[in-house]
Amino acid sequence: MLFVLSDSGEARRGIGDKEAMKQTRLYDRHVELGGRMVPFADYELPVQYTAGPNAEHRSVRTAAGVFDIDHMGQFALSGEDALAYLQYVQVADVASLDEWEARYSLLCYDDGTIVDDIFIYRLPEKWLIVVNAANREKDFTWLQSFTHGYRVELTDISDETYMLAVQGPKAAAILDKMSAADLAAAPARTALQAEVGGVDMLLGRTGYTGEDGFELYLPPDKAVSFWDSLLAEGARDGLLPCGLAARDSLRFEACMSLYGHEIDAKTNPYEARLGWVVALQKPSFLGRNALLKVKLEGTERFLVGFEMIEKAVPREDHGIIGLEGQVVGHVTTGMKSPTLDKFVGLGYLPRGMTRIGSEIHILIRGRPRRARICKRPFYRRVDDTTGSTSARRRKGLFRPFNSGS
Repeated sequence: MLFVLSDSGEARRGIGDKEAMKQTRLYDRHVELGGRMVPFADYELPVQYTAGPNAEHRSVRTAAGVFDIDHMGQFALSGEDALAYLQYVQVADVASLDEWEARYSLLCYDDGTIVDDIFIYRLPEKWLIVVNAANREKDFTWLQSFTHGYRVELTDISDETYMLAVQGPKAAAILDKMSAADLAAAPARTALQAEVGGVDMLLGRTGYTGEDGFELYLPPDKAVSFWDSLLAEGARDGLLPCGLAARDSLRFEACMSLYGHEIDAKTNPYEARLGWVVALQKPSFLGRNALLKVKLEGTERFLVGFEMIEKAVPREDHGIIGLEGQVVGHVTTGMKSPTLDKFVGLGYLPRGMTRIGSEIHILIRGRPRRARICKRPFYRRVDDTTGSTSARRRKGLFRPFNSGS
């Protein structure tokens, strides 16, 4: 069984404090569907449903799944200086984005460490910034503190926006049946405004599972009726409601970083393998000088993927032991991959110890267990209209880690 109960220290502190928890508008639906509700980022959310996290995981890999992610934060940015402001407060170059395009980015402190990872949409009259649930208040305060001198309006619209994710190879086809718009024609990392299931909404062809799919932004008062319609329409195609456990295992197989695990306020983008996000060609942005120094001088550690040679489950904060027996790094995420049927993990190691195929040891329950550094990501989809696992396997996406590849 796969369980994830938090996405940062803030979320972990909420466990057990039921009175402090918020509920999304779909709470009753989750309970009716057998959802096991747990505290997460100040909300009570389903970690799994009756089918179980492995079945939910497989449904997204082979068909489709829907996630209630209304705990995420959304900020609207507008004004004459919106582009200039946005170029300054985050690391990517968004000046080249056309309307309806989207881009992944990072907010960084002056020392180059990460405030949060975000997604940015350029819309006709505003920008939409999507942030992690546990960082919503922190991110808004951080961004608001730099608005002085810019003719911009930054608004937290999280409570006015309901967010769902429909992910998987059949996600577009399911949503297409509910809309007159040609949703399947939308390119990756773009957005469009359309009516789906009788509800006017913004759809972004983005996601956090390693699969094709959409993230939906709709009026909160339409969330329950749309959820019901979506589950009814998608049932024949294998759509399942999915919880936090499946969301974590899916993003983990695709090696997508999770704030509080692979990235945090002590991590810079280069050591987290996110240097491709940073646009050092921009003349000025928060953290630029520190990140330029890291780029020029190198970083002391890197995020790596590994496969267990011995049968054991690596977990967050397990130590990674070098050849001389000393702890030289730590695990950020580890589990048995439902797709690969292997125990794999992510963790940080010194830069001289990251060669693929090198053997390491993970300290599990006080005992060193053998593992091998392997390629990332553990899973990468291909455009395959069948959506079948066997077709992906034939196309070589399931790498033979035991060969050191």
